[in-house]
Amino acid sequence: MKNKAVLREFLRYASSNILAMLGLSCFILVDTFFIAQGMGKNGMAALNLSIPVYSLIYGSSHMLGQGAATCYSLFREQDAAGESHQAFSRALWLGGGCAVLLLLAGLLCSGEIALLLGADADTFDMSRCYIRVLLLFSPGFILNNIVQAFVRNDGAPRLSMAAMLIGCFANILLDYLFIFPLQMGMFGAILATCLSPLISLLVVSPFFLHRRNHFHLCRVSLSPKIAARLCAPGLPALIGEMSSAIVMLIFNLILLKLAGNVAVAAYGVVANLAIVLIAIYNGIAQGTQPLFSLYCGRGEGKTLRQLLTYAAAAVLLISLSLYLCILLAADPIAALFNSEQDPLMQKIAVSGLKIYFSGCLFAGMNILLSTYFAAGAQSRPASLISLSRGFLLIIPLTFLFSGLWGLTGLWLVFPGTELLVCGLALLLYLRRQQAKI
Repeated sequence: MKNKAVLREFLRYASSNILAMLGLSCFILVDTFFIAQGMGKNGMAALNLSIPVYSLIYGSSHMLGQGAATCYSLFREQDAAGESHQAFSRALWLGGGCAVLLLLAGLLCSGEIALLLGADADTFDMSRCYIRVLLLFSPGFILNNIVQAFVRNDGAPRLSMAAMLIGCFANILLDYLFIFPLQMGMFGAILATCLSPLISLLVVSPFFLHRRNHFHLCRVSLSPKIAARLCAPGLPALIGEMSSAIVMLIFNLILLKLAGNVAVAAYGVVANLAIVLIAIYNGIAQGTQPLFSLYCGRGEGKTLRQLLTYAAAAVLLISLSLYLCILLAADPIAALFNSEQDPLMQKIAVSGLKIYFSGCLFAGMNILLSTYFAAGAQSRPASLISLSRGFLLIIPLTFLFSGLWGLTGLWLVFPGTELLVCGLALLLYLRRQQAKI
């Protein structure tokens, strides 16, 4: 009976969050598709060059949201009501500080950021436009991610899912309207994206208006030590996003040297599909995180292991299904984003899809185990997993593999890194389990 109850809880939380994260990633994918149709391979290249800025915004806000919400759940289980309220208030203060810095960057140096990310004469104007608008709307992304994390941890995962999905579907409709009928180009594409979190906040607002929330604003004090403790459970999320941004930047710069903007555009197909893949794994991990924190706070080790088993089985099933789809449909998938029917872009993208996504299972397990450790306030193993897959291994492997095998080597970097890190993650988990015996 206990196992069935845990399975029902897992399905309730994980399914809601997977749908929400799928919606979030699919609007990025649809954004990519519309840009490919409306602005061709240069538009695709400009978008891909700008994605690291989105990763910075999303990673920072996700660190604050997931970190503070994890602390909130642990405090509630320990009957520390005052601390739980302070977690929410401190997250908002820290989010406000991040928003100010990002706003200033958008106002003062969006062009310089575009050049730093590799924009050239063909992609500079579109990249600068995308980056500037994204940074100016960063407060909406930050607030939305914090609020959604707390709503999910406050026992309303379906409301959080609905808010995310409605915002994402609104973005898809606005994307089409702004890019095609209104002919607003890249500005229209990014404006639609930036309105999405604001719509999500409107959807979730009745949760607060009807006072269903158990967290409230209160006076708080902040110090570097308090901020670090609050952000620690969400640090793997920031590391993951920032590592993706840095790796994408390095990939883009190497691809520009190997084959120019056409290779960057082809990588855009792979990278944006990878966002969907990672979103599914994040959906499983983040959806299960409140339950990990709950049972960890109660000290129910057996239930915790059972929950992890269900989550790992979900990762395995989804990974095998997705990779089979990629193998069978790589050519038509690449063609969807190749509106100019460029044969070189098609060849590079198809090869990249088949090789790159062979690492999907290992990536899913790494994300799950990192979240598992973070949810139990074990930030060291969680950060080690994230740092290993984000910086310590993937960056040197990128230069090594690309130097040895060119484009094929670049595609092999992701599966090679995730495989090695998965071995490390499993070792850390087994050592933790043995230490408890």
